[in-house]
Order: sequence, then structure tokens, then C-alpha cells
Amino acid sequence: FGFPMIAKYKALYQFNVDKSSSQYKGPFNTILNDAQVFTYKDTAIVTPNSDTPYSLLQADLRAEPVVICVPAVASPRYYSVQFCDMYSCTYAYIGSRATGNEAGCYLLAGPDWKGETPPGVKGVFRCETQFSLVIFRTQLFNAGDIENVKKVQAGYQVKPLSAFLGKASPPPAPEIKWLAFNEDLFKTQAPEAIDFLLQ
Repeated sequence: FGFPMIAKYKALYQFNVDKSSSQYKGPFNTILNDAQVFTYKDTAIVTPNSDTPYSLLQADLRAEPVVICVPAVASPRYYSVQFCDMYSCTYAYIGSRATGNEAGCYLLAGPDWKGETPPGVKGVFRCETQFSLVIFRTQLFNAGDIENVKKVQAGYQVKPLSAFLGKASPPPAPEIKWLAFNEDLFKTQAPEAIDFLLQ
């Protein structure tokens, strides 16, 4: 029961919290593009694909939803946007197979949001947890194709709902005292990790 949550927390902590980690990517609610294929040195999360460079978004949904916009992606290039909650469950997709290759904006909301679908949004995805990892994969045809992948990645956008609507931001969510990640959280400290995560 707890292992998937701890594994998800490992990625969150190393990607977005621990700036001293070799796996650190950047802040929450920001799309972070890697215009290269992942290698054996990328250990925060399983990343087997050698033909789909990744872009990652760690969404903090406590204060308000975010709106994710994707560009038109010319066929036959495949792309996908996978939404994972803190239980490591995939609950939604955008992309070639799920929504097609046309441009569009989608709202990602946490469990407490009660609003209506705003104008300009094609769909609403609701996450059971307050944090969600969003994984963008963009097909790379060959080594010479990387500049085209970068252009697609530059079209991935995220905004807080208030900014998307041109309204004032709500009060920020409270600061979190993060539990430092170490491998013992999978073992002897698992009860402590699960207690922290279930907050």
C-alpha cells in the first residue's frame, strides 16, 4: 500500500525539493524540459524510453488548479502527457492517442476544487491528491531531429488558473516541512513516510 506513495515521493523530493540532488529539475508548477534522452544516470524515477525526450511538471494543486496547454504536433510525431497522482496511479492522458495532435488547453484540479470549466479549456482532469506529476513525452525520430523536439517542447505551457483567466491569485498554500528522503523510507522508516504522505 505505501510503496507506490514513497516511490512517488522520492521523485517529487529529488526533482523539485532537494536542490543538492543530482536529480533536481526545478520548482513546482513549472514545465522542465530535457531535450535529450534519459540515461542510466537518471535514477529518481524509471525512465526507459530512448526515443521520447521528457518534460516534467510537478503540479502543486493546493492553492488553485493549473491549466496545461499543448501545441499542435504535426503527424506522424507521437507525443503524450501522462498524469500521475501521489499513489503512483495514472488518471489521465493528453496526446496523440488520447486527444489527438491538435492544440488545446486542459485544466488540472486537486480534490478540493469546486469550480466550473472555464472558457478556452477543452477538458478538466481531477487528481485525488494535492500533488501530481505530469510527464510529457515527445517522439524523437533520430539524432538530427532534436531541434524539432525542442520546438514542440517550447509549446508546452502551464499557468495557474488565475493567470489563465487574468484574475488575482488566491492566497498561497502554506509552506511544507518536507520529510528528507532516504532509502530507509522504503524500509524501517516506512511508517513515518506513510504518516507524512497521508497528510
